[in-house]
Amino acid sequence: QVQLVESGGGLVQPGGSLRLSCTISGHKADNFGIGWFRQAPGKAREGIATIKNRGGSTDYADSVKGRFTISADNTKNTVYLQMNNLKAEDTGRYFCAIRDVPFGMTARFHPADFRPWGQGTQVTVSS
Repeated sequence: QVQLVESGGGLVQPGGSLRLSCTISGHKADNFGIGWFRQAPGKAREGIATIKNRGGSTDYADSVKGRFTISADNTKNTVYLQMNNLKAEDTGRYFCAIRDVPFGMTARFHPADFRPWGQGTQVTVSS
């Protein structure tokens, strides 16, 4: 059974940086890539970045483009999310998940196309 565990969250001042990790254990046959999502209190879950297993191409939501970078270290079965120039609106719980629907068939950040999910890690941006 595949499991995902997020880590690296914390409290950071505006303009600061954090690097989140998503460590994957086990095997899932339908695994086309990894997505990072976040959810702020009272708001819907928002997709922010994906990385494909084949080729490693990446995609970002406009809200984080230019500030966040998703990458993968296959030797460690870990996907990272480097977050720079953090803003108060980046506050939320961050989740990673496996995309089990081929990219291009559906909307890029449709949560129903990602499973399973990790438990998440909290990021708080505040002075």
